[in-house]
Amino acid sequence: MITPSERLAELGIELPSAPAPLASYVPAVRSGNYVFTSGQLPIVAGELQATGKVGSEVTAAEAAGYARTCALNALAAIHALVGIDAVTRVVKVVGFVASTPDFTGQPAVVNGASNFLGEVFGEAGCHARSAVGVAVLPMDAPVEVELMVEVAG
Repeated sequence: MITPSERLAELGIELPSAPAPLASYVPAVRSGNYVFTSGQLPIVAGELQATGKVGSEVTAAEAAGYARTCALNALAAIHALVGIDAVTRVVKVVGFVASTPDFTGQPAVVNGASNFLGEVFGEAGCHARSAVGVAVLPMDAPVEVELMVEVAG
């Protein structure tokens, strides 16, 4: 069976370093056989990739790509704590979408994260999920994603 790190390599994706926290928290915490990540923003090489609301300054398709980046950053946080290959199942994804009041496509935006996790983990990447529209996110980011995963032993 292929490991998550091998699958990432097949996809041509290198895990970045876990983004530094923006306030008083840690990127990920282990409790028993579960790891919970803090909300991750679409940060690449220390830079927020976009600002603004989905439905005005950011398109739904762009936001789905940013959700994928958020999920990659969450995997980086997990990897820094326990190693990506310790993940046996993605349990839950929570996606927050900063959107205009009339935008109702939050589930499609968070699919960017969900589909990516399916690519990396296959069947073990199927998860429960919430996709929530919010007025604003830290740094005026359009998307934020947090993960809960189960890990071996």
